[in-house]
Amino acid sequence: MLASCASNRNLVYFSNLNSTATNEQAITNRIDPVIQPGDLLSITVNSASPESNVLLNTGILLPSGNPLPANELTRKASEGYLVDDQGNIKFPVLGQVALGGLTREAAIAKLTTELAKNTVKSPTVNISYLNFRVTVLGEVTKPSTFTVTNEHITLLEALGMAGDMTAYGQREKVLVIREKGGKRQIKQLDLTSKDVLSSPYFYLQQNDVVYVAPDRARSLQASARAVNLPIYVSIASVVAIVISSLLLRR
Repeated sequence: MLASCASNRNLVYFSNLNSTATNEQAITNRIDPVIQPGDLLSITVNSASPESNVLLNTGILLPSGNPLPANELTRKASEGYLVDDQGNIKFPVLGQVALGGLTREAAIAKLTTELAKNTVKSPTVNISYLNFRVTVLGEVTKPSTFTVTNEHITLLEALGMAGDMTAYGQREKVLVIREKGGKRQIKQLDLTSKDVLSSPYFYLQQNDVVYVAPDRARSLQASARAVNLPIYVSIASVVAIVISSLLLRR
């Protein structure tokens, strides 16, 4: 009886797409993430001067002809530069540099220009995120926090890393929680609709949290009433058997 009362659920993503036609739309919602306080950046610099390269990549000034061990160079590069609460980093030669609010490409251009002004010959700068991560929770197969090597990740890719939603996950109620500009934004998305592809939350940003809400069936499973239901049924069965036996004896 309980099973017969369950309503049919839509488990298909983008179910309102026209399946007989080629669906095409311009990508206008892809936004490059900007550097925020708390980001950890890997910054490497190559120039025409080997001594400058060591100084800029490790912060260590070495005498000419005394190279830094490769393992020390790798360790320094992996430590990264932490963006403080004001959006600044402390970089060799330049000192405090404001990178907060800039995209990765804009930060590369700024550091390249500043280094060239400080007599660094032909600097080439590369910046990448060391702690660009997203968290996926709720009704997914493998809830976890994932570190992303590419700062452009979609909601579908994040769900894929988490093993996709379970059958109990509500495709119509997927929350994206985002902190931006000192405020927390919460947006509910419907993955059964193609409109989600145009949402500004379809492309995730660093530290976003994705939460998939469970459906009513999962909630009933987790409730104390559902856990105790087999006990109640067993007791009722025993009582029914005893009453039946007494009636038959009469």
